[in-house]
Amino acid sequence: MTLAIIIPAYNEEKTIHLLLDKVLSVDLINNIEKEIIIINDCSADNTKKVVEAYIADHKEANIQLFSQEKNQGKGAAIRKGLELITGDFVIIQDADLEYDPKDYNPLLQHLISHNLTVIYGSRFLMRDNKHSYQTFYIGGRIVTLFTNILFLQRLTDEPTCYKLFKTELIKSITLRCNGFEFCPEVTAKIAKRGIKIVELPISYFPRSIEEGKKIKWTDGLEAIWTLLKYRFRN
Repeated sequence: MTLAIIIPAYNEEKTIHLLLDKVLSVDLINNIEKEIIIINDCSADNTKKVVEAYIADHKEANIQLFSQEKNQGKGAAIRKGLELITGDFVIIQDADLEYDPKDYNPLLQHLISHNLTVIYGSRFLMRDNKHSYQTFYIGGRIVTLFTNILFLQRLTDEPTCYKLFKTELIKSITLRCNGFEFCPEVTAKIAKRGIKIVELPISYFPRSIEEGKKIKWTDGLEAIWTLLKYRFRN
């Protein structure tokens, strides 16, 4: 079996090689192989060159790089990644160091042993985790609350990056997102199928805006709008 790891990257020259080191260092359970798909979202820095050099130095690893011709956003990058993957499972991995690839294994183990099609990693279930900004913390909680009310879920962290799917599930969903609205769109469309989304605690190491954090408070409003739109749209 193979885990596809989709890494959307925009201006991540300072961290992406470190992130790839962490991804490669993890030995997955059940001899699951890794398929690493990096989508360079037309970065204005040296992200593309850094990744190309990394691939050249790690020829034994299954790493593919695809570069968008223009900057389109995280959602568009993920959609492109989904077109390219061949693995049995797929997880989304940010190109920074906020999330720890060591959490792949407990997520995979729970998904496989309980015959699930989707599982989320929750930053809020790990009590030792810190959060970068109070506004982001509150915003994430509000988006999660809207998700639970609108779709009868019991989530603690809807906007989490670590969303692990069976490939057959995620490829059966038509996604239209371009930006950060990937999370609420995919959650809404999964929930409308009557699937209860399970969560496990994961580690979280937040970075600041100065360090490259890109999400804004307006993305929270867009997330709520996306949830409402797909709740009441056939």
